[in-house]
Amino acid sequence: VDRYRFIFEHRTLWRVEEMCRVLEVSRSGFYAWKKRRPSPRQQETQRLDGAIKRLYQASRGRSGSPKITRALWAEGWKVRENRVAKRMTAMGLRSIVHRRFRGTTQSKHAFPIAPNRLGRRFQVDAPNRVWVSDITYIRLQQGWVYLAVFINLFSRQVVGWALARYLDHGLVLKALDRARQHRQPDRGLMIHSDRGVQYACTGFRHYLQRYGFVQSMSRKANGWDNVVAESFSICSKPS
Repeated sequence: VDRYRFIFEHRTLWRVEEMCRVLEVSRSGFYAWKKRRPSPRQQETQRLDGAIKRLYQASRGRSGSPKITRALWAEGWKVRENRVAKRMTAMGLRSIVHRRFRGTTQSKHAFPIAPNRLGRRFQVDAPNRVWVSDITYIRLQQGWVYLAVFINLFSRQVVGWALARYLDHGLVLKALDRARQHRQPDRGLMIHSDRGVQYACTGFRHYLQRYGFVQSMSRKANGWDNVVAESFSICSKPS
């Protein structure tokens, strides 16, 4: 097999017939091995299956194809949701339905909505230029709690977080203030989030203005605009 692989990898440099003669293997054996070898498409599908299974297991089986697709895009995969759904079906992966828990995005409010300044430009050239944020919920031994995180878009690392039993703007302010004190970002830092009331309220906007931060918000009901932060939520929810 190693000799067949050598021939395959060097077939553009030397003639297959000559390499088969030197390595003492038959041409028919090489071509039979080549037919059995997974095609580039099959190899890509195998890698995709591995990524889907990893994200599914990280969410303890809670995530379906829409959330896993967004998480894959955050990792650089260019894949459609229907393909992810088909691969999940082929592997027998189904989203586990749990009892309903209070949602984290309350977008029906009268506060101003910031424009989507980020515009899905998820690749930045320096740290602390853009932070993205999201709120999720997790189950601890003591019960359900809310988790707010801020992620440095450059490194994809969490720079600030906070836990609370109740959902209000104090949760995101605590997480952001922790990140600011730790990272000491310059004025002009962009803070991107969804349209939730916790990010749109007066207290949060005043905090951003105080330190010269620029606010950006996703478009209405568009999780793709904040896919990096939302993909973190997939991996943080235990069953």
